[in-house]
Parts: sequence; C-alpha cells; structure tokens
Amino acid sequence: MPFKERRRAKRFNFELPVTVRWREGSQQREAHTVTQDMSSGGVYFFLPYRIPEGTAIEVEMTVPTEITRGPSKRMVCRGRIRRCELKADERVGVATVIEKYEFLPGAEDAA
Repeated sequence: MPFKERRRAKRFNFELPVTVRWREGSQQREAHTVTQDMSSGGVYFFLPYRIPEGTAIEVEMTVPTEITRGPSKRMVCRGRIRRCELKADERVGVATVIEKYEFLPGAEDAA
C-alpha cells in the first residue's frame, strides 16, 4: 500500500532550541528541548516524559531566516498536544498543533 502524505503544510527539519510551557494541575511546568521538525501547523520535539493529549502548551523559539525569509525572529506559539509517542531510546516524541502564534516585540535578529 503506497504512503499517502496527509500533511497540509511544508515541514522544516530544523533542530531549534525551544522552551515548552504547560500547566499540570495548578503547577506551571517548563522544559527546554530542541525541535525535530516544524511547520506552520505544528511542532514536533522530544521530552523525557509524556504530556497528556489535549494539554494547552506554549512553545517559545527563534525562527531562522530559512523560514522567515527575512531576519530571524523570536516567537511564541500556543496550541495543544496532539499525541505523544514512546521511542525505543525511552524519549517521548511530542506532536503539537499550533492554534495561534505571535512574534515577540523587538525580537528581530534575535539569533
């Protein structure tokens, strides 16, 4: 059976440092990791643990010139966890969906 691509947006295979924030009960959590890939609709990264599907998240990163087609820009993406996948090396692959994003003020040439 041939593979059928279902992605709607171009995926960029960049390892970008990101800060991920979410709430776990009443506690604010934060993790630092790198992306495996990203698109205008989502970000995929690895963590040492799962975050429940549907959890609201915030991902902060500097987007490189290859994506902005101009200067690097610092941005924050808000969305939800779509799925978590346990990998053979015990890391958890985290797929997110981006619902909205914004460039941070004064953040041009942030890299």
